[in-house]
Amino acid sequence: MTDTPSAEPPKGTPQQAQQAQQAQQAQGAQGGQKEAREAAQSPPSDRPSAAAGAATGGIPGGAPRPGAPAPSPVPGRTTGAAPGAYAPYGAHPAWAPPRKPTPSPLRPPAPARPTAATLWAILATAVLASLLFTGGAGLNLLLVAVPATLAGAFAARAAGRRLRPWTLVWALGGAALLLVPALSDAGWPTFLAVLTTLGLTGYALHGGRGWPSVLFAPIGLFDSMGGGLPWVWGGLRERASGSQSRWGPVLRTVLIAVVLLVVFGALFAGADAAFADLLGSLMPDVSVDQAPWRLLCLLLGLFGAVAVARTAAAPLRWDRLSFPPGKPRGRLEWALPLIVLNLLFAAFNVIQLTVLFGGYDKVLSETGLTYSAYARQGFWQLLTATLLTLVVIGLALRWAPRGDAAARRLVRAVLGTLCVLTLVVVASALRRMDLYVDAYGLTRLRISVAAMEIWLGVAIVLIMAAGIWGARLLPRALAASAAGFVLVFGLIRPDAVIAQQNVDRYERLHKIDVRYLSGLSADAVPALDLLPDSLRHCALGPIAERLDDEGDQPWYALSLAESRARDILAARPAHASGRCPGASREEDGYDPNADPYGLGDPYGTTDPYNP
Repeated sequence: MTDTPSAEPPKGTPQQAQQAQQAQQAQGAQGGQKEAREAAQSPPSDRPSAAAGAATGGIPGGAPRPGAPAPSPVPGRTTGAAPGAYAPYGAHPAWAPPRKPTPSPLRPPAPARPTAATLWAILATAVLASLLFTGGAGLNLLLVAVPATLAGAFAARAAGRRLRPWTLVWALGGAALLLVPALSDAGWPTFLAVLTTLGLTGYALHGGRGWPSVLFAPIGLFDSMGGGLPWVWGGLRERASGSQSRWGPVLRTVLIAVVLLVVFGALFAGADAAFADLLGSLMPDVSVDQAPWRLLCLLLGLFGAVAVARTAAAPLRWDRLSFPPGKPRGRLEWALPLIVLNLLFAAFNVIQLTVLFGGYDKVLSETGLTYSAYARQGFWQLLTATLLTLVVIGLALRWAPRGDAAARRLVRAVLGTLCVLTLVVVASALRRMDLYVDAYGLTRLRISVAAMEIWLGVAIVLIMAAGIWGARLLPRALAASAAGFVLVFGLIRPDAVIAQQNVDRYERLHKIDVRYLSGLSADAVPALDLLPDSLRHCALGPIAERLDDEGDQPWYALSLAESRARDILAARPAHASGRCPGASREEDGYDPNADPYGLGDPYGTTDPYNP
């Protein structure tokens, strides 16, 4: 008879109890090994019961031992989890090792430590940002972007990533957009260009070609800042521990070079005034009173370069996000509302073509309004209608019937008709804006919304092309077209276009709002310089005062337009006058329903400045 372990705890001292418990465990293990040997020698019909006894730890009829698989009702099989597997749910013993966190489908594994080239590029970005970022934006943005781009390139190469064609397209597009502040003095096109450059940088670093990558890639840059600093710090510690003996020669070499430049540069600057001016224009201002601003720019460049490098090494996998299509609807349920909408668009477009292209008399007879009042009346409604049409097309594609070829032809026919009719609405809105500008002049707001309306028309054309040849490239095409419009919008220098249009309009109608034009940037100076002297002083005087208040800017913070404006105003100075005619047309306080000239007829030829 085999003794079984007692269920009650051993009595005695703690040491004796522990020894007795170990003896019972050893006895039970020996019994289990003995029964296992007997089961191996027994006939096959007896082996399931022997396996069940082994699962109970050598205890006949006892409970299964901890961690042992439960007996299977099928001979030769065991139930329970496979060795090494863990269930996703259930209690986790406190004594067990911690479970590994479930890997995110978006976040890749942590990259290797940054290389020395990556660290030097990050440092160069931070130093250049602290030295070159002053009060103005010009070529300095592009100069700071160069080492930041190198940091991303070095990190991507170390991670084994290859340069792809679309990555090159986004990178070159971002570099071209940074030419806008170098050429234009206006702040609002510069802001749009910098914002678009951030988006293209996210596209270049993350890759991907689907909607999630296009919509969310710029967010990945900000996500990389959190994990980027520990990543860079670990790389610095690793490099410092392996190259302590080389820091001394490097520091001595840099110190000697700086001393030689300072000593001989000061001597040559004192010997020649022209060389001193050249040296002063090339060297950034490092005065003590600018220390807080320099520190802020240093941190900005550091965080930006770290985010670029960390994203290039391990980008988020946005294309793993999936948006399942909606449940397809029946053909009648889906098509009937869109067909009704197409009929409404068609009726509106017929009236628009009749009124807008029928001449001034047709406008008066049909509406009783002036040309300018009719143009102003509906532009914003048509712009809103264009935006809502894009939303309707997106929702319709989500629930479109897609069972067979006939359903696909129905979708193409209905949505294609809607796109064509929407293009007519876009043309009508642009025609209204052209009439409005002709009556009241061009402003920043009007040229901006007109450019946006044009891009919406291009987007609709791209959607129509995707319906014919497939939508695989549609996300990238829309992003590239938006970036291209921002680039063209900045390169044409909209303030210069606004000034030139208003000057041409004055020559034709003898109407101009010099108070509004005096609030433009230095881009408008060449066109406003063509006005008669009385109007020229009123338009250019405030611009000249602003340029004088800014003082002399270094070459890297001076745009080409500002440099040209300074030359024009130096050759022919302009002074602000208190007797400047015309009402201000700033968008914040301008009443579009009022006649700013008090003339009644927007096409009158009376000169309001020479009554």
